[in-house]
Amino acid sequence: MTRAERDLQDLLSRTALGVFRLNGQFLAVSEKLARPAGLTAAWWQVLGAVLAEPLPVSGIARAMGITRQSVQRIADLLVHEGLAEYRPNPAHRRAKLLAPTHLGRVTVARIEPGHADLATRLAAALGEEEFAETASALERLSAALDTVGAAGPGAASSAGTARS
Repeated sequence: MTRAERDLQDLLSRTALGVFRLNGQFLAVSEKLARPAGLTAAWWQVLGAVLAEPLPVSGIARAMGITRQSVQRIADLLVHEGLAEYRPNPAHRRAKLLAPTHLGRVTVARIEPGHADLATRLAAALGEEEFAETASALERLSAALDTVGAAGPGAASSAGTARS
């Protein structure tokens, strides 16, 4: 293994560890923000995914990068609590659409002041431009992982060899 390959592996490891740490930090702060509204971070995540438009459980799972089964379990709990409802899906008879109820929207709205405060504090700590660059970098990283992950293991090394 060359020094350049070791350096790239180190970058991948540092990136992964940073993202894992960020995930934990975001989950912890999300739990704090959601708790006063009577939600968990996971409930907020699923409700938030359908605020703009109703989606099937599989669509929510794809957008969030989590399993369909975990979204289904949370969706069922949200429906049971009156925070969401299932609606017919004109595109697929069996895959119902999840949509927030009025109570679900009101509940999520209770999180807004804390969410806005956190966004303001993060922007002050990072600077607005760097905050926007960070979001863009994470979006690009996610898209790149989708691309190279779809190619499967070993595809990158053979593709790199072909270009050399």
